[in-house]
Amino acid sequence: MAEVLPVGRRWAVGALLVMTFATGLVDAVSILRLGHVFVANMTGNVVFLGFSVVRSDRMPVLAPIVAMTAFVLGAFLGGQLSRLLRDRPRRWLGCAFAGQAAGLAVTATLLGTGALRPEGRVTLAVIALLGACSGLQNATVRLLGARDLTTTVLTQTITGLTAESALGAGTGAPPHRRIGSVLAMFLGAASGALLLQVTLAGVVALAAALVAAVAWVFAGAPRPADAAVRGAGPPGAAA
Repeated sequence: MAEVLPVGRRWAVGALLVMTFATGLVDAVSILRLGHVFVANMTGNVVFLGFSVVRSDRMPVLAPIVAMTAFVLGAFLGGQLSRLLRDRPRRWLGCAFAGQAAGLAVTATLLGTGALRPEGRVTLAVIALLGACSGLQNATVRLLGARDLTTTVLTQTITGLTAESALGAGTGAPPHRRIGSVLAMFLGAASGALLLQVTLAGVVALAAALVAAVAWVFAGAPRPADAAVRGAGPPGAAA
């Protein structure tokens, strides 16, 4: 599936790498402070639920269900936005990522003011907010169709980096994007783990600021030099 990039390729790649870094920050929050639950990677939650069938006394049950439900709702919203704005991809991406940034900012504000605390049942509200933001992000990036830049799940990225490399099948594109994605996620997770020693709300706020910057890029960065947006709108799936 061909990429549909409404801005210059370098702008788009840079923005999506920033988004990947922000995902690392959010992953650090969910794994280290919200009870070992995933808000961006649903594979982990399905596995946790499978474990809970046998080890119900030790494995989380409600938190993964809340995360998955919120994620699905966020992904549904992302799909609806793409349908409504498919003929105006700059506005579509700008609105989608701005909405995600707003959700993260609200979460950071609630955490910073003490209205929400990652303790007891209240933790589920934080998980739901972050899960919905992650679902919106995943749906939008998938429909954008940017090659090797999923921003959340790196399994296929690492597989392609090795299996399609010159030492493997030798059929892959240059590895720069894939290496960049892995490094961005690693650095985001490491930075989140470090900053969590000081502030929880600050980590979420930083993720919100980065996603807001991404929204600005897709809404206002220069268009591709070679052509206007190729195609009428976002494709149905990522490459």
